[in-house]
Amino acid sequence: MKVDLLIENIHIFNSYFKKFIPGHAAVLDGRFFYIGHKGVDRFDAAERLDGQGRYMIPGLIDIHLHIESTMVTPQAFSNGLIRNGVTTIVPEPHEMANVFGLEGVKEMIAASKECVADMFYALPSSVPATSMETTGGTIEIEDMDELLRTERIICLGEIMNYVDIITDRDCKTNQILNHMRQHHPQLIIEGHCPQLLDLDLQRVIYSGVDSDHTHQTVEGMEARIAAGMFLEIQEKSMTAEVMKYLISQDVAEHFCFVTDDVMPDSFQRRGHLNQIVRKAMEMGMEPEKAIYAATFTPARRMRMYDRGAIAPGKIADFVLLSDLEKLSIEQVYKNGRNVYSVGESYAAANSSYTFPSHFYSSVKLNELEAEDFDVQVKAADGTHKCRVMMVKNGSTFTEEHIGEAEIKDGRLQWQESGFGLIATFERYGKGGGRGYGLIGGDTIQRGAVATTYSHDNHNLLVVGHDPTDMQLAANLVIRNQGGFAVVHQGQILANLQLPVGGILTEAPLEQAAEEVQRLTDAMRSLGYNHYNPIMSISTHSLPVSPALKITDFGLIDVNKGEVVSLLVADH
Repeated sequence: MKVDLLIENIHIFNSYFKKFIPGHAAVLDGRFFYIGHKGVDRFDAAERLDGQGRYMIPGLIDIHLHIESTMVTPQAFSNGLIRNGVTTIVPEPHEMANVFGLEGVKEMIAASKECVADMFYALPSSVPATSMETTGGTIEIEDMDELLRTERIICLGEIMNYVDIITDRDCKTNQILNHMRQHHPQLIIEGHCPQLLDLDLQRVIYSGVDSDHTHQTVEGMEARIAAGMFLEIQEKSMTAEVMKYLISQDVAEHFCFVTDDVMPDSFQRRGHLNQIVRKAMEMGMEPEKAIYAATFTPARRMRMYDRGAIAPGKIADFVLLSDLEKLSIEQVYKNGRNVYSVGESYAAANSSYTFPSHFYSSVKLNELEAEDFDVQVKAADGTHKCRVMMVKNGSTFTEEHIGEAEIKDGRLQWQESGFGLIATFERYGKGGGRGYGLIGGDTIQRGAVATTYSHDNHNLLVVGHDPTDMQLAANLVIRNQGGFAVVHQGQILANLQLPVGGILTEAPLEQAAEEVQRLTDAMRSLGYNHYNPIMSISTHSLPVSPALKITDFGLIDVNKGEVVSLLVADH
């Protein structure tokens, strides 16, 4: 009997028993044909491989992530995935959708079609995430219907505006959910509901949202599992308490591991989903359970029944490990074909200018003056209470703090307040809105940082302590058509160019990783005390992530779902 590939003497992970079983595996036409102990002499294999007692696991599957968070194109992203044993992903391109709407989604999908890793897309559901921000594009219900008809869409991406679901039955988000239940009743619906419990949580689940990938606690996990919700555990949720619960309780069918957002330097240095699996094992989870949560349960969640297991008829995506405990990858196979071997060069070519030309000219904002960082307020001279966005290491959530600042001649004397200034400028040529606020805590203590990589609206965000530095950083980003700039005392410390939509580079992952490391170092040199300064600052403009954020509409009280003033009125 002819087969394409026969791997002998290998420990094969059986997903159905959650254990390794020694044996042999045969592949035919890109799928597993036979898994077992006997009958190997009956196969006439075009290629034979001695497994030498190594371990074979299914290709890893990541069902919740955003390629744009790594700031590279799908092609460069796929190259990094394969080296780390990840063969299937479900990306949600809502970042590019916020810049270019329907076209942004289509172009991201088109850019991924020739990638080695399989990419089944999540349909962006929250573009914009709220009505309190200006974006370059929107995704409307008719756009969703078109994408579901014409593109490789596997689920409705994370429903982010949980506040409106609970408080406004006629909001856009509820209209989308009602439409999907009526016209696409089998569509999987992904969720984003941080910190919700009890009635509020169950109202979200009742609306059709039955997964959550946000920062978890034991109490929150129990409430979600009890209500039938599927958990997608990212690294920031892997606390000792959470992992102890996942290890000790019989909940293997109710969760999987995901990455969500991975910075280029972390991707290059630490890995991807494989790093989370490795970390789970280091924290005490049995290898079999950790692998199960990165292969079988994510495949089941997305109803990808053709993968996630090594069994007859399943797609032959698999990884060969030399060391199970360290998850040491030796080879990666996609559709039965060897696509990566450790020690061999894997520098897949990257293309340039693969997107439409207007994707490289999306920042439609005139250069700024130092006076643009004067904050004019309508209030009497004197000391006033002000809302301050407080950055806290360990989370991308912020807290609201009430501080004080002087007002003189209608201007906020923010430089003397002891806080920095945060400002955002609408960059799509849609009215020129801008918002101002005070910022403190574990953020920069001097200089300035500017970026268009500001979730999810990707307007120009500037944080700083000196107007001249802020002007220089902002204008450098504007001239580059997007990216990051870090400035101190008139000196440019870092400059990351992201010309594709203001959020992506077409550089290889390795180059992007080096530039992001320099950027991170520069931000930390200004006093940014955070485990991930880039993700921290980029989510200051995310009005669905607690607690006080900023958009071109102004300061946003996320929990109340409303714009609030910089000055706090006395009652």
